[in-house]
Amino acid sequence: MNMYVSNLSFQVTDEELRNLFGKFGEVTSTKVIMDRETGRSRGFAFVEMPDKAGEEAMKELDGKQLDGRAISVSKAKPKSDSGGGGSYSRDRGNRW
Repeated sequence: MNMYVSNLSFQVTDEELRNLFGKFGEVTSTKVIMDRETGRSRGFAFVEMPDKAGEEAMKELDGKQLDGRAISVSKAKPKSDSGGGGSYSRDRGNRW
């Protein structure tokens, strides 16, 4: 199960999340999302665990305090293949 964790303090690390979620079972991966330009946390992360452990962690940790903030834990939405970004540059060569 892949979970989306939001409202994180900018100081929270992958290791802290691994320890927090690890109380409920095996954590297969943690990834705090960083801003490419500033290198600072964007305040959200993804945590991956087996389904049963993930369900329990999500139930117990959603709304709990971490570094003075009530975190939100939910199932991550599947990554879409929409391509993202605007379409202008993609169609630019065929425009005229």
